[in-house]
Amino acid sequence: MVAADEDSRDADDAAIAAAWASGDGTALRQAFEQFGTLVFTYCMRSLGDRDAAADCSQEVFISAWRSRDRFDPSKGTLAGWLMGIARYRVVDAHRRRSSTPTPDVDVTDAKGDAVEDAHPDQLADQLLVQRALETLSPRARQVVELAFWSDMTHTEIAERLDLPLGTVKSDVRRALQRLRPHLEGGGTDV
Repeated sequence: MVAADEDSRDADDAAIAAAWASGDGTALRQAFEQFGTLVFTYCMRSLGDRDAAADCSQEVFISAWRSRDRFDPSKGTLAGWLMGIARYRVVDAHRRRSSTPTPDVDVTDAKGDAVEDAHPDQLADQLLVQRALETLSPRARQVVELAFWSDMTHTEIAERLDLPLGTVKSDVRRALQRLRPHLEGGGTDV
């Protein structure tokens, strides 16, 4: 069931990205419905002000739509491209303020641990990684988290989860293949 949900979300994301790239008039609304929360969360955590975050989120989608011809689905996901634009819009919002305050919103990483003094680029990356990890099955997500956040070897993971070593290696390889398109192409010059 989880794999079907993941495939459905990937298919929805791909359909929205294709509509976006072709300039379909409904794509902006669809993209906002699919990725608006992700962009708003990043803006809110970076700016620490709900109204400023809402304005910034709106600017992201307007800017992205106006420059939609620069989006290339073969280079990355629409979510990653939008987050790249959001990074620039957050910097612009900070510049518009008389000073650049540090957000006083608690930021957590994918494991739920508090992140102190998270830089906006790091925050955007963390949100993209969290979203990408949600596309994995629970076992694959657990294997990846142990490998990268707990710095465990494949053998240690196999022993801890009582899985064959080959299964762990396959899970990591497939997970990385699945995560790659979600994490590539986040940078933009918009």
